[in-house]
Amino acid sequence: MAKSCKGLAEELVKCLSESDCIKVQKRSYRECAGETSPCIPSECVGLRETFFNCKRGQVDMRARIRGNKGY
Repeated sequence: MAKSCKGLAEELVKCLSESDCIKVQKRSYRECAGETSPCIPSECVGLRETFFNCKRGQVDMRARIRGNKGY
């Protein structure tokens, strides 16, 4: 994982671990990351979108030349 996305991944995991999806429903992080139901806080949804955009920027050739946008 690139260093530019590592901090976002850690924040996403921390946010998901405090959500009802992990605590109450005892689902995996992968299942909860793809979830769109109200059991995930809006902060986690925003982090997820930012993380996915960061990872997408790593494979986009234009972004690889210019570098990921600072998040």
